[in-house]
Amino acid sequence: MRFEFYHQGIENTPKLSVDGIVANSLHFSHWEGNETPAELKADTSTEIALNLVASPNQKAFTRDLELVTNNHFDTDGVLSVWTVLTGARALDLREQLISAAEAGDFSEFNSELGVRASIVIQGPDQASSSNDSGSPLARHLAGKNVDDEARAYELVLPEVERVLTRINDYEPLWRDAWRDLEAAINSFESGRYSVHEYTEGQLSLVTLGPEIFGTQGFDPARHTLPNTAVSRYARGEIYLIAIPVSEGCFYQLDYPYYSWAETVKRPKIQRRDLGAKLSQLNEIESNRSATWKVDTRQMTSAAKLLNPDGTSAVSKLLPTEVAKILSTQAQLSTTGV
Repeated sequence: MRFEFYHQGIENTPKLSVDGIVANSLHFSHWEGNETPAELKADTSTEIALNLVASPNQKAFTRDLELVTNNHFDTDGVLSVWTVLTGARALDLREQLISAAEAGDFSEFNSELGVRASIVIQGPDQASSSNDSGSPLARHLAGKNVDDEARAYELVLPEVERVLTRINDYEPLWRDAWRDLEAAINSFESGRYSVHEYTEGQLSLVTLGPEIFGTQGFDPARHTLPNTAVSRYARGEIYLIAIPVSEGCFYQLDYPYYSWAETVKRPKIQRRDLGAKLSQLNEIESNRSATWKVDTRQMTSAAKLLNPDGTSAVSKLLPTEVAKILSTQAQLSTTGV
């Protein structure tokens, strides 16, 4: 089999569509709308690919097609493509492959190796000392930023096995992001960050400390949230993330980070009609220049308090006030992590 990053030139060519979904292809994907064979379905595309290469019916599923494609670059995409190209030998690394794919696509911490491997391939999902975009591994191998996703695949695919079996060889690529993740996890464990579960509303109120973002504090235009740490502790079907600053709080309402995908083991998360709840928040919001709005600019984002220009705004509402309105019932089940 051979891999070619998707482009219009292969639109009409029969092919295997691994992870992403493209025209005129057989699907091995967890993206919504996929037509992956039922017996191969799994929560990540990498696990789907592993099920494919382990199946005695592999030839029937692939119909002897040799062209493998994907239309985007990320950890799960790289690992699912590598698995299909490698075949049965990839099964020796099944646990490592799945944990890295879950770290990349779902921000889940199921093993140190998985998280570190995803950081190397895809980059961190939390604030870190490096704000460079793109794959750290592709950038390292090329000696410069790699904006071309097809080129990133060319560079990264030959390195996958080594990343999964000799992760310490790549320590300079994961060290800083790993340090930041450990700091966030330690903050949850020590109680500096907290998670309160509102059981009736299935809402997790996650309160972070601004120090994770450095001495200058949280800047929503530059910083991303420590999603891997959040998903390690939050248990609700929707997350209200509060970031206190001197003027009040930034808020972000997210669905669980796996919820964008079609999953088998993880429960399906229903998107909520937040209109009435956001109207209530707008009635009591003292920052009259900002508005609580539905925000779907990211695959798991639900709502934010936004300035007229679409940037995140500061609210003077307390986290408990916002959580009580967003929860169907205000009953608080726990008082910490």
